[in-house]
Amino acid sequence: MGKKKFTWNSDKIVGLSAMGISFITLIIFIYQTNLMSKQNSLSILPYLQIAVSDNGEENSYALSILNHGVGPAIIESVTIAYDGKKYNLKNYNDYFINFLKSENLGLDSLVSYSSSSTEKGMAIPPGSAYGILAVNNSRKEYQLFKSKLEEMLLGGMQYEIIYRSIQDERWFISNHSTGPIKLD
Repeated sequence: MGKKKFTWNSDKIVGLSAMGISFITLIIFIYQTNLMSKQNSLSILPYLQIAVSDNGEENSYALSILNHGVGPAIIESVTIAYDGKKYNLKNYNDYFINFLKSENLGLDSLVSYSSSSTEKGMAIPPGSAYGILAVNNSRKEYQLFKSKLEEMLLGGMQYEIIYRSIQDERWFISNHSTGPIKLD
């Protein structure tokens, strides 16, 4: 039996060309879809930072959470590590000042302060600041609060926030981290 010789004709060339173009189109489509997915992820990415504002001239000391990202940050948990133990801020009605007062640091006398809770599910919008605690106006209270907080920080206190984006990507920040750390 003789071998059939393969011959090129216009139908075969057009068919193979169409298959090749379709394959290249598929690769480009997959690549573009991947790029769009990454772009979508970055377009809703929250980027939290714990900020300290210390203004001695105005007797003001404030702790805030800043969202420098382009998407909302949804708080999952806030914990404080101090003196070898971890404390969930939820046990202090989500208020940092309640934790500080519970440590018997002499901060019970504070009167001129403002405080906000950091409860689970709270969303911090992009481009905004959320004040955790601020001591204002009184020189004596400013100095007391600043010295006690610095004492605790030198003693190893660390406050940690776990938050997520609206696509459920989870992140971690603390007063010792240089930026958010992705958890998943």
